Amino acid sequence: MYESMQDWLALVRRDFHQYPELGMNEKRTAMRIAEYLKEMNIEYIEGIANTGIVGIIRGCQEGRTVALRADMDALPIQEASNAQYRSKIDGKMHACGHDAHIAIQLGAAKVLNEIRASLKGNIKLIFQPSEETIGGAQPMVEAGVLENPHVDVIFGLHVDSELDVGSIGIKHGTISATSDSFSIIIEGTSAHGAYPHLGIDAVIASAHIITALQTVISRNTDPLNPAVLSIGKIQGGTAENIICDCVEMHGTIRALHPKAREVVLKNAASIVEETARALGSRGKFISHKGYPAIINDDIYVDIIKANGKKLIGEEWIINIEEASLGVEDFSFFLEKTPGAYYFLGCRNESKGITYNLHQNLFDIDESCLPIGVAMQVENVRSILG
Repeated sequence: MYESMQDWLALVRRDFHQYPELGMNEKRTAMRIAEYLKEMNIEYIEGIANTGIVGIIRGCQEGRTVALRADMDALPIQEASNAQYRSKIDGKMHACGHDAHIAIQLGAAKVLNEIRASLKGNIKLIFQPSEETIGGAQPMVEAGVLENPHVDVIFGLHVDSELDVGSIGIKHGTISATSDSFSIIIEGTSAHGAYPHLGIDAVIASAHIITALQTVISRNTDPLNPAVLSIGKIQGGTAENIICDCVEMHGTIRALHPKAREVVLKNAASIVEETARALGSRGKFISHKGYPAIINDDIYVDIIKANGKKLIGEEWIINIEEASLGVEDFSFFLEKTPGAYYFLGCRNESKGITYNLHQNLFDIDESCLPIGVAMQVENVRSILG
C-alpha cells in the first residue's frame, strides 16, 4: 500500500520544495496543506500560532488521542542544486527536509483517514511553523493544540542525511540538548590610547572574561554530562587610539542535563561579574532561555522499534548511542505529553545524495517518504488500533 503512494508523495514534497517559506511566513505552505486536508475531507483549524494548522481525524470509537507533528519552515539558503524541483524562491531553500516532513504527514493523514473506522480514538495532525527560528512549537502549545481533545501521545520524525535510505534511527532517553543564548556587557571608561591609565579598558576585561569562561566547562561541569559554551559575536570600541569603554558579546550554551545547564549559567554569570570587577570595570551577564532537551519516553521508542522491525527489518534499525548537542523544539511538546522522536534515513551515495542538512546541495532519496508514512501510520495504530 505504501509503495503505491511513492509518486504522489514525491509530487507533494516537490511542490513544497519549490516554494520554501521562512518561519512564521509559511502562508502558501499553510494554504496548500489546508487544500490537501480539504480534499481528504479532514477537518482542520488554521491560523494557530500565526501559520500553524491542526488537522483532526476522529475514529469511530472512543479512545486516546495521538498527535503527529510536521514542521513547515525553510532556511535562508540559496539552493545550488540543478534538480528540476529546485527552489524557485531566491535565497530560500528547504535545506532541512521539512518539505519531506509535510509530505509524510499528509500521506499518513490520507491512510489514517481511510482506516478511521478501525481506530479507537483520535489523531491530531500538527503542522508547525518556525522550527528553525523562534520555535513555533511553544506558541502552538500555548495556543492549546494539545487539548480539545487532550493529546495522550505524540510522535515526531526528522529526515537524517547521515542514515542510509531504508533505515530509521532511534534513541532512548535524551536525544538533544537544552539551549540558552546569552549576552555579556562590559562597561569601562574611555580615554586616549596614549594615556590608558586614565581609563578602564573594556577590551582587556573582555579578553580575561573570554579566557576564564572556558573553565566553566573544563572545571565546573561534570565531564560525564557534556556541555558547551561558545561566544560567537563580540563588538566594541570606536577607534584604534581610544580606550574602549564598552564591549558586547553574544553566545550560546548547550547542555544535555538540567543540572549541567544550571551550573554553566550560574558560574558564567559569576565569572563575568567578578572578573570585570577585579579589573575595575562592570560586567553584566544576561541569559535568554531557549529550547529544553528532547527526552524520549522509552515505552514509545520501543513501539517505534517494534514497528520498524515489522516494516523494514531489524537490520535497518540504527540505535543511536550519543545524544546531540543540537536542539529541536519538538521538546516543547514532550514537556507536556509523553511521546518519542526518531530519525528517517534519506542518504543514498549511489545517487549522489550525500550532502548534510543545512547545506545548499542537500536533497533526499524520495523513497524514504513511503517508509516515513508507514512508520507514522503504524505508530498511531499501535496506540489506537
